[in-house]
Amino acid sequence: MHDHPIVVFMALLILGYGLFSRKAENSIITAPMIFLVIGLLVSFFDLELLSEGPKAGFVKPLMEFTLLLVLFIDGSTIDLTSLRQDRALPFRLLSIGLPLTMALGALLAIVMFPEIRPLPLILMAFILSPTDAALGQAVVTGEQVPRRIRQTINVESGLNDGIGLPPILVCIALLSGSAGEGFDGQYWLAFVAKQFVYGPLIGGLIGWLGGKLVEQAYRKGMITPVYQMLASVSIAVLAFAGAEHLGGNGFIAAYVAGMLLGAQTDHLRERMKEFGEAGSQIMILFIFLLVGMILVPISYPLWTWKTLAYALLSLTVIRMVPAAISLYRSGLDTKTIWFIGWFGPRGIASVLYMLMAIIQLGTEGYEEIVSIITLTVVLSIFLHGITAVPLSGIFKRKY
Repeated sequence: MHDHPIVVFMALLILGYGLFSRKAENSIITAPMIFLVIGLLVSFFDLELLSEGPKAGFVKPLMEFTLLLVLFIDGSTIDLTSLRQDRALPFRLLSIGLPLTMALGALLAIVMFPEIRPLPLILMAFILSPTDAALGQAVVTGEQVPRRIRQTINVESGLNDGIGLPPILVCIALLSGSAGEGFDGQYWLAFVAKQFVYGPLIGGLIGWLGGKLVEQAYRKGMITPVYQMLASVSIAVLAFAGAEHLGGNGFIAAYVAGMLLGAQTDHLRERMKEFGEAGSQIMILFIFLLVGMILVPISYPLWTWKTLAYALLSLTVIRMVPAAISLYRSGLDTKTIWFIGWFGPRGIASVLYMLMAIIQLGTEGYEEIVSIITLTVVLSIFLHGITAVPLSGIFKRKY
């Protein structure tokens, strides 16, 4: 381990924060804030580890594993029965709010940054569309916020990562030139089939079959609790690898594998989910540490008043107006609608999708895009983390 000091450093940070995590749970200080700030402080030291920036060899496997795990857990935590019973609000946010957020984000970016080509700006808007409920943890875990509102924010955050991925992949394909010259109908038919048909089919099959096998073993008393927990990571990795091997998209496969996980026993699903969440939390905190160590230092020299203006618009107008439109005449009062609109933080999905784009496209020519996304995420980490507890109090006064 002495050859990998960042792993030891990360272990110390997790242990140190974990000792006080219960107290921090209901405070304005969150884990992403702490890990980002510590990463930023570490960036002032001239470490060889940081010299390659996002192109460092360890970034790609770390990004891929974290993203596939996050998508799998997001998919597996969706309670389809409960969602069918109370689907109206999440359905509105995902079917109306998310596309409007993407469109408005792209439109304002094209207007505000005429010097940048439209397609990278559209990609940026798409990357900044998924939300991360975990940045306002007190909102989705606290008892002050009504269960229906908590579930709406949680379900929207869990589903919009996967829904937002296909258009991001299309933009990356167009920008990388892998789509060939112009719009070749035959190429795009094959691209859509491989990415968006093979991926879900393979992922769904592996998720369903893997879950059924684990459940059968669980009912017969053949599988120990430890391996029940490990199964979630195994199924996620198999879905990703199977789809990638056959030319499909592994991330979409991991997400669908989680959604169609064959295990139906509540106790077993909970055990698998808890281990997966714990594993993904370690990886997520590692990513936030790297945001402070690598992404903020390369981004802040490019921050301007326009960058700040767009980042603030992304967290307010671009998110809140589409959310309000989608929830119009939903039966919710105005304060609740704006509350849901505000708690659409930009976090881990945006960072991971940005890293995926950087790895495939490089940073040359996309420096300003990276700087805008980074600033938006940094602002979101602090603004949503600080406001989660006090703003949740409006429901305590109300009810």
